[in-house]
Amino acid sequence: MLIHPAIDPVALRLGPLSIHWYGITYLVAFGLFFWLGLRRLRHEPYASIRGDGAWSRRDVEDVLFYGVIGVVIGGRLGYCLFYKPAYYLSHPLEVFALWQGGMSFHGGMLGVVVAMLWFARARHKHWLQVADFVAPCVPTGLAAGRIGNFINGELWGRVADPALPWAMVFRGAGDAPRHPSQLYQFLLEGLLLFVLLWLYARRPRRTGQVAAAFLVGYGLLRFIAEYFREPDDYLGLLALNLSMGQWLCLPMIALGAGLWWWFGRLPQRP
Repeated sequence: MLIHPAIDPVALRLGPLSIHWYGITYLVAFGLFFWLGLRRLRHEPYASIRGDGAWSRRDVEDVLFYGVIGVVIGGRLGYCLFYKPAYYLSHPLEVFALWQGGMSFHGGMLGVVVAMLWFARARHKHWLQVADFVAPCVPTGLAAGRIGNFINGELWGRVADPALPWAMVFRGAGDAPRHPSQLYQFLLEGLLLFVLLWLYARRPRRTGQVAAAFLVGYGLLRFIAEYFREPDDYLGLLALNLSMGQWLCLPMIALGAGLWWWFGRLPQRP
């Protein structure tokens, strides 16, 4: 049985300025997105597009900028609406208290969808083409975020069998050994999803199918990981003994599967 290391959440202090590990993981996530985005420019169909619709380094920079805005705003609003709606309706100004923590992936994803629509309109690009470009670059950022969760010792897993070699005691979660669910999510919805989606996107696909595959892949892997993650104490398990995260994944899976099938039936866009 392992003990979670007591890692100071502050990585560096420069006078009154504190740089947190979680903030560093966000920077790593954005840096990985930019690096992978530049490599996506070499993939089809982006490498062959000419004229006004051609993709460039500036497009990668701008879609990252739009995406950062979408992640922050959508992630925060999603957390407030999906997880603590009654509290934030009573304390509306605390919605803006980002330093108190509280972000939702599903809300961040909706924010990124709006950001991609905004970017596509501004650049006169097809929205689904933008979504296909972005999707394979996202999982490594999710992986970085889960490392931040592990460093902070938050979002720990459910109680595990003490005989499990990697069972871990988290400070603040009692003395019971638990699953290091942050690392499970790092491996599943981070690294595994990245490898599968990157390889899938390398071959010609119908417009929209890569983005749809992301919805299915993330939804399935997050749904599985939630069985090892401790539900939020203010929510617990909901209907059918599923967590809020699992209920939010179900429409993702259904929508992604339906869109993937539908896009496969449409004629390929020139």
